[in-house]
Amino acid sequence: QVQLVESGGGLVQAGGSLRLSCSASGRTFSTSAMGWFRQAPGKEREFVAAINWNGRSTYYSDSVIGRFTISRDNAKNTVYLQMNSLKPEDTAVYYCAGDFDWNMVVDGTCNYWGQGTQVTVSS
Repeated sequence: QVQLVESGGGLVQAGGSLRLSCSASGRTFSTSAMGWFRQAPGKEREFVAAINWNGRSTYYSDSVIGRFTISRDNAKNTVYLQMNSLKPEDTAVYYCAGDFDWNMVVDGTCNYWGQGTQVTVSS
């Protein structure tokens, strides 16, 4: 069983930055692909970014390319999402997710999810 706990959300002005962290329990973290998703009020959950098990491959949604960076530290069982140049439309609950299968992480069918952390960007 893998448990994921997000942190780092908060309120920030447009143009500002936040770094989200996702701490994972369990021995399988270092062999799992990890991802970040978000869900805004009244909208469906959407993919944000993914990173493979060793951090050498990443993938981003078009809406965050050039602004967000996903990274991981397997020694700390933690994955990060650095968010720069934030926009009001980035306001959402952000979820960390993971699984052994890269495709499952990218398409959101992965088995392990955190509880989410709120990010609010004011204009």
